[in-house]
Amino acid sequence: MSREIHYCRCGQSIFHDMTECGDCDKSTGSVVIGIDPGTEQSAFVMFDGEIVMDHGIWPNAELALHAIWGQPRIFCEMIASYGMAVGASVFETCVWIGRFMEYARQDSGRDLQRVFRKDVKLHLCQSPRAKDGNVRQALIDRLGPQGTKKDQGPTYGIKSHEWAALAVAVYGWDKTFGRTTNNGGPPA
Repeated sequence: MSREIHYCRCGQSIFHDMTECGDCDKSTGSVVIGIDPGTEQSAFVMFDGEIVMDHGIWPNAELALHAIWGQPRIFCEMIASYGMAVGASVFETCVWIGRFMEYARQDSGRDLQRVFRKDVKLHLCQSPRAKDGNVRQALIDRLGPQGTKKDQGPTYGIKSHEWAALAVAVYGWDKTFGRTTNNGGPPA
């Protein structure tokens, strides 16, 4: 019985029952998921260290059924208390973060990593006081411009809360694979 041969993104041949060669950072083993949770819908980005592989803003109930939960590295922005009164929407978002943690545990057997926004800002912009525009610009500086429909860049199509999800994914990828700052070249 012959086995069908496919190729990993790095060019190495693999058999049809494997999803990656396992020998390179271009295999699916280096994929990180970033999630920006919300009360009714959440943004997610699938990132491999160089490109955005998938992204979207989905209703939470639909995102709960998505295949991302089988990935071993999922990072989700976590709510932090700054001493101010909060409304019901913050608590509803906390409930969805807990549900997402359960989906990750059930499908991949691993815990979803919770990340605070201030840590992402500090990592990407070297300041916890950075605004969303600063974070977006740091991501564009690192990954490249969005480009146009005809000449799409690496961040083409990213919009709204997907920028926050991308920031979480980049932070998670850097923490997982050893990059310590947004400055400088790619990780060794």
